[in-house]
Amino acid sequence: MPGGGSLAGGGSSLFTGFRVLGLYSNHVPHALRFHQKHREFYLVTAVGKCLHTYNVNRLGIVAVSNSLPDDITYVAADRMLVFAAAGKVVSAFARNKEVVMRYEGHKCEVRLLLPLGDHLISADCGGEVIVWDAQGGDEYLHLQFDPNTFDVTAMMHPSTYLNKILLGSSQGALQLWNIKTSKLLYTFPGWSAGVTVLQQSPAVDVVGVGTATGRIIIHNIRMDETLMSFTQDWGPITSLAFRTDGPPIIASGSPQGHIAFWNLENRQLVAQQRHAHSTAVAAATFLQGEPLMVTNGADNTIKVWIFDQEGGGARLLRSRHGHSAPPTTINHHGNDGKNILSAGQDGTLQSFSTVHERFNKNLGHGSINKKKEKKKKKGLTYNALRLPAITSFSSATTRQSDWDSIVTCHRGRLAASTWNYQRCTMGAHHLLPPSSRRDTVAMAVAITSCGNFTVIGSSCGRVDVYNLQSGLHRGCYGDDEKAHSGVVRGVATDTLNQLTITAGSDTLLKFWRFKTKKQEVELKLNAAPANMMLHRDSGMLALALDDFTLQVFDIETRRLVRKFAGHHGNINGMTFSPDGRWLITVAMDCTIRTWDLPSGCLVDCFLVAMAPVGVSMSPTGDFLATAHVDSLGLYLWTNKSLCGPVGLRPLPADYQPVEETLPGVTADEQEQEVTSEETDDTYKSADQLGAELVTLSLLPESRWKSLLHLDIIKKRNKPAAPPVAPTAAPFFLPTIPGLTPQFTLASADEQETQSKVLSWGSMSQKTKFATALETAMDSGSFDHPLQLLKDCGPSAVSMELSGLAAEGSDSSLFMAFILMIDSMLSSGRDFDLAHGYLALFLKLHLRSLSQDPIAMETLHCLSTRLEAGWAELRASFDQSLCLLSYTKSALL
Repeated sequence: MPGGGSLAGGGSSLFTGFRVLGLYSNHVPHALRFHQKHREFYLVTAVGKCLHTYNVNRLGIVAVSNSLPDDITYVAADRMLVFAAAGKVVSAFARNKEVVMRYEGHKCEVRLLLPLGDHLISADCGGEVIVWDAQGGDEYLHLQFDPNTFDVTAMMHPSTYLNKILLGSSQGALQLWNIKTSKLLYTFPGWSAGVTVLQQSPAVDVVGVGTATGRIIIHNIRMDETLMSFTQDWGPITSLAFRTDGPPIIASGSPQGHIAFWNLENRQLVAQQRHAHSTAVAAATFLQGEPLMVTNGADNTIKVWIFDQEGGGARLLRSRHGHSAPPTTINHHGNDGKNILSAGQDGTLQSFSTVHERFNKNLGHGSINKKKEKKKKKGLTYNALRLPAITSFSSATTRQSDWDSIVTCHRGRLAASTWNYQRCTMGAHHLLPPSSRRDTVAMAVAITSCGNFTVIGSSCGRVDVYNLQSGLHRGCYGDDEKAHSGVVRGVATDTLNQLTITAGSDTLLKFWRFKTKKQEVELKLNAAPANMMLHRDSGMLALALDDFTLQVFDIETRRLVRKFAGHHGNINGMTFSPDGRWLITVAMDCTIRTWDLPSGCLVDCFLVAMAPVGVSMSPTGDFLATAHVDSLGLYLWTNKSLCGPVGLRPLPADYQPVEETLPGVTADEQEQEVTSEETDDTYKSADQLGAELVTLSLLPESRWKSLLHLDIIKKRNKPAAPPVAPTAAPFFLPTIPGLTPQFTLASADEQETQSKVLSWGSMSQKTKFATALETAMDSGSFDHPLQLLKDCGPSAVSMELSGLAAEGSDSSLFMAFILMIDSMLSSGRDFDLAHGYLALFLKLHLRSLSQDPIAMETLHCLSTRLEAGWAELRASFDQSLCLLSYTKSALL
C-alpha cells in the first residue's frame, strides 16, 4: 500500500482479553487463613503477578487479586490482610483483591514475610530485615545482617514469645530477636547445615527445623536442646508441617515432590506419599484441628489430602491441576465451545472448561504398556513406561459414547494412541502401521466427521487409515504405500468422507478418494507446508508454508483462492471462525492476525508479550483460545463482534501492531482499553448514502403507521366510565401557549401593570410547530419543524396538523407543510415519516386544499416526485427479488 512511514495500530478491534484457564500455583509457598465469620479456611496462591484465593472445602476460586508490576515471590496472610512480595515492594491486599498499602524501603528483592500482630516483618536477599507498621506503612525497626556471616533464609514467631522472632540462616545458625527492644537475645550454633524451614510445633518452646542436607531437627529453643532428629533421603527440606488433630505427625516435603510423614512418639517414618507433586513441594500445611493437609507446588497443582488410611497414610481428597509444562497444542472439543483439549510438554492431555473449573478433566499421561506399568516388572522406573509429549492430536464427539474419540501423535514414536474422553483415560489401541522403519514418526492425524476412522501421516511419507472401534489397519494411500516422498505435514478429510487431503514436505498437496485410496489431483506449492487446517463446512483448506505465507484452497474446485503474506516468523497455528469467514493465525513473531477470506484482507492484528504456539476458535464464535511459550495457562479472548458493531477495515502492508496485555489484568484496565478502541474504530454511517436510495427514520412504527387509524384507536380505547374532573385551577393563572398546558408566573412589575382585560390578539396564539413552519418558510430549512413533529406522539401529531386550518383564512401554513414534505422526499431521509404525515394531512384537509388552486398545483408537483421516487425503488426491489429467486433455485 502506498504511503510514507509505517502506520501504528490501536490494538485489536476484534478481540479483548477475558480470562486465563489452568493457572493454579507456582513455586511460591501458599498462605492459609481462617475466616472467623465464614468459619472456613481459605487458601491463597501466587500465579505470576496475581493472587488466587480458593476455599479449601471445595477448592473453588473465590477471588482473583489485581495484578502487581512484578512477579510475586512470597505470600503471607494474617486475620485481615494478605501480603505479597514482588521485587523490592511488599503490597497488602484487602478482600483478597485490592491493594490498600505498599511497603517500600528494601534495596534488594524481598524473599521472606512474617505477619506478627500489628506488624509485618520482611527480609530481602541483601540481609536487610524491616519491621513495618502494618496499618500505617511506617518502618518500626530496621536490622541489617551481613549475608556472608548470617544470610536470613527462614523466619518464624515462636508461640507465647511476645515480640520475639526466630531467624534461620544459610550458614546454619539461628538467632532469637526482640523486635520491640531491637536486641539479640540468643544465638543457636546450628547443625552445620543451612536452615531452609522453621516451623512452630503444637508444643510450646518446640520448633521444627529443616536443613539443606535433609535433616529434620525437633529443637527446644528455651532449653537449647535437640529433642530428636530425622533424615530425609530426598534432598533438602522444602516444607514442614505439624499435624494438630491428635496424632503427633510431622510432614516434610522434598524437591522430588515426595512427602514423608514422621511419628514424633515412635521417632520413625510411618508413611510416605511419593510423587505427590511432579516438582518440589512448595508448601505443606495441616488444617487446624482437622485431618487435612494442603500442598502446592511448581507443577501448577493444589492438592488437599485426608488422613483416613490405616497406618497414618494420606489419600488425595480433591485437587486443582493444570499443565506443569507449557501446552503446545490446543483445540476445542465438541460443538458447544465449552471444553478445550490441551496437550503440553509435560506429556499430559487435559480438558479445560470455560464454564467452571469443576468440569475440568485430566486424561493423564499416556502409557506404553498399561499392564507393565501396573506391575512395574523388570525394574522399570516410574517414568520409563510413560509416553513422550504429544505433538498433535485430533478429536471428534460423534461416537465418543461408543469408543475412543481422541487420537494423539507423540514425539519420536511411530504408534499413535487413542484416548477416551468420557472415561478420562487412555484408550485401548496403539495404532501402528503393518510395516515401516524404526525411525519413522507419526506426524499428523485427523479423525473423520463420522467418528469411525482416523487418518495418520508419518515422517516416511505414509498415510494410513485405521478403524477407531477395532483399531485395525484399513489401508494406506499411494501406489508404493507412500503418499509423499517427504514428511507428511498435514492430513484432513471432508464432511462426507469422500476426500482425503494430504500435504508433505515435498511441496505437494494431494487429493485422494477416501474409499478407493486413488489420487485425484496433485498441486505444487511454493514452499513446504508447516501445518494444515480444513474448515469442513465451507470447504476452505488453509496451509501455512515455511516461507511464512498462507495459502487457502477450495477443495471443491481444487484451486488456490487466497494467498496471504505478513508474518515474520514460523506460523505455529491456525483456526477458522465458525462461519468460515475469518482465518486466525499465530506465529513466532508474537502476532495474532485475522484474515478476512471474502475480501482477502488483513482486518485485525495485535502483538502479545509471549509468542503464541497454539490457537483455537470456539465453534460458537464467542472466544478465541491461545497458548503461549513459557506459559502454563490457556488465554481466552472475547470476540467483540458478538457484543456490538465492530468496524473492520483492511490494514495496510506497513501496519505496526500494538501489544495487547494477556488476559488476567485488572478489570479497570480492560475497560479503559475497550473504551478507547471502540471510540477509534466505531463506524459512523452517512445521513444519506445515495440519491437513488432512501433512508428510513429510527422511530418505531407506532409513531407513523397508526396516524390514519387514530379515530378507530380512540374509539376502542374509550373508557367505560366518564373521566373524573380534576381539581379546578385558579382562573387567572396565566399559561404558556402550546399543546401541553404550562403555567407561568408574572413578575411583580408585570402584575402591577398587567390589565385583567384580555386583548383580542392574545386569543389567536400559534403553536410552536406553526411558528416554526412560518420561520422555515422564510429560511428554506425545515429541520426544526420536522424535529418538533418527531418528538410528538401520534395524537399530538394529529392535533398539530388539525390546527393548521384554524390559524387563519390564508393557505400559507398549508404551503409551508407541503414544502416540508417535498424537502423530506427530495433529501431521501425519513421516507416513512414523510408518507405517514402526508397521508394524515390529506385526510384532514383535502376538502380545503381542493378549493385552493395554488395548493393543488404544488400537490401535483409533489405527486410527480412521489411517483418518480417510487419507480426507482420498485426497480431496485424487483432486481433484488429476481436475483434472490435465482440464487435459491440454483441452490435447490
